[in-house]
Amino acid sequence: MTLRLYDTSTRSVRDFTPLATGRASIYLCGATVQAPPHIGHIRSGVNFDVLRRWLTRTGLDVTFCRNVTDIDDKVLRVATADGLPWWQVAARNERAFTWAYDVLGCLPPTVEPRATGHIPEMIALIRRLIDRGHGYAAGGDVYFDVRGYAEYGALSGQRIDKMRSAEDGSGAKREPLDFTLWKGAKPGEPEWETPWGPGRPGWHLECSAMAGKYLGDTFDIHGGGTDLIFPHHENEIAQSRAAGYGFARCWLHNGLLTVGGEKMSKSLGNSLLIPDLVTRVRPVELRYYLVGPHYRSMIDFSEDALGEAAAAYRRLEGFVLRAADLVGTDQPPGLLCADFTEAMDDDLGTPAALAAIHEVVREGNIALAAGHRGAVASMQASVRAMLGVLGLDPLAPPWAVAGGGGLQAVIDRLVALALAQRQAARERRDYGAADAIRAELVGAGIVVEDTPQGSRWTHSGRSGQY
Repeated sequence: MTLRLYDTSTRSVRDFTPLATGRASIYLCGATVQAPPHIGHIRSGVNFDVLRRWLTRTGLDVTFCRNVTDIDDKVLRVATADGLPWWQVAARNERAFTWAYDVLGCLPPTVEPRATGHIPEMIALIRRLIDRGHGYAAGGDVYFDVRGYAEYGALSGQRIDKMRSAEDGSGAKREPLDFTLWKGAKPGEPEWETPWGPGRPGWHLECSAMAGKYLGDTFDIHGGGTDLIFPHHENEIAQSRAAGYGFARCWLHNGLLTVGGEKMSKSLGNSLLIPDLVTRVRPVELRYYLVGPHYRSMIDFSEDALGEAAAAYRRLEGFVLRAADLVGTDQPPGLLCADFTEAMDDDLGTPAALAAIHEVVREGNIALAAGHRGAVASMQASVRAMLGVLGLDPLAPPWAVAGGGGLQAVIDRLVALALAQRQAARERRDYGAADAIRAELVGAGIVVEDTPQGSRWTHSGRSGQY
């Protein structure tokens, strides 16, 4: 069966055929680093990590680009409120996102570009749009001419005469719908020099420039949450194709994660930060919780559902570990069962894929009870292969303690988790809790030093950093 994916741009499930034989290219809108990540942010990273793993399993060489938006109105507002340089706010939260991706087992991206590192590419794109009649400078800003791009609104299915005006710019734009490519300098804000005056990039421009640099004029898949379809992705398409580039051939969007039916956001006070969650369940169990529903479905967070996911994962893990006691872990790579493969090829159908794994585990437990070593070995290898596609194999990094690491490796991870908790407390200005965590670590003989690069710890000659 050929892999089929739901393409937002065509509103249909269609065959995925890579642009280049044997290779696939993915651009995922990553973090805007004004705050540490909550579970809603990281869902996207986990979902697209599964896509990447499945493409790799099918034999493709995957280039995965996930950006960091380190300059943005939101970052600047937080910096002003906290009395910090904007780059310090961006750096501390970028570290928090990286830790969260790592702790939930996401493979590192092939490249993770920052917006501020790609100003020359953005200037080149603006110049091209102006030369082609799709951009114009006004009032110190540079705008995209929305009405000059006939296909505007196609991705989101909106009619241009029903759209609200873009809420950005100096008021000098020709049309209310025109969006900002480049924002003129304002007192106290960072700025870069351009032919149209000093300023900083617009959010939409950043992704088009970075995707083009690392994946080329045309690439296979662009991903992100459904909340990015309009205006962000709509604007990316408009400016990239108006510049003459093919841009993304397929658009994938993961569903949002809500709490009590409301979108998770700092403003609603319903953020569930990753360091807090991984004290209630293990990181691998939290990953199972995010992988279990279909990536396009909405998840309404509940503690009960999180507990059920943890219990379900432990059933799979229990079989793998009991099988290892009987037959070891040196079996050759296992085969994927047909139901699992069919489910994954059907728009990454993880609910059915997990059901297939649980069925193999049910049969494996019967074989274990009967002491059938050959059957157990085969089923263990198959289960591990399928869980590996989902990033859930309990005997693979990061879930398994590396050989030779033993107890000390476990301690290292526990200290890192405590420091993550301390950082989360500091982010929400709960300095009493942060001090209490540090005091507990000191009481255990662990010395914590805060540096511009993060918190460092030492104990009996060992050290680490969060």
